[in-house]
Amino acid sequence: MSKLTVNDLSCQRGYNLLFENLSFNLKPGEILRISGSNGSGKTSLIKIIAGLSSAESGSIDYGSYKVNTEKYQLETLYLGHYAALSPELSCIENLKYLTNLSTKIVAPNFINALEKVGLRNYENELAGKLSAGQKRRVALSLLFISQCKVWLLDEPFTSLDSDGVKIIENQIEKHCLKGGLCILTTHQDCNITNLREISL
Repeated sequence: MSKLTVNDLSCQRGYNLLFENLSFNLKPGEILRISGSNGSGKTSLIKIIAGLSSAESGSIDYGSYKVNTEKYQLETLYLGHYAALSPELSCIENLKYLTNLSTKIVAPNFINALEKVGLRNYENELAGKLSAGQKRRVALSLLFISQCKVWLLDEPFTSLDSDGVKIIENQIEKHCLKGGLCILTTHQDCNITNLREISL
């Protein structure tokens, strides 16, 4: 199985150097938490690994795949800090749209995914009518249908209650037990076992 390698990465935003010479690798089954104060570069780092932003220097590989290549992107699921749902679409319509954005998903069961995050019978509810926590759960339901090996999760527990946090923690652990890997940022305490951590 492939590992994710980050080598000598540096990031600057404007005149502010967020981090430099950052290197680490993540093997299948491993979970990495990126910690640091506000503005330290946690979101910038995870976006760079997702191929959504550029670094000043360095390289990122998943096995033989380079970041920004189609094969790399097919193995990567990125969920940002915000739910990024269209308020005028239903929960299931939002999921159908999100799964068309190159995520590696085969025959998705959207209704089952929504049930897994505690949104049974919400498939036709407009996203604009949902609470912040419910919107977050809709976005996180992608974790129950994606076959991507690399999960990049920016503050996945935002707006979730304790039950919601536990559901997502368990799903992250299941994903990694099957040979996936996960990088996440969070300001909240984690009860995920075998959690590695780097601080920016």
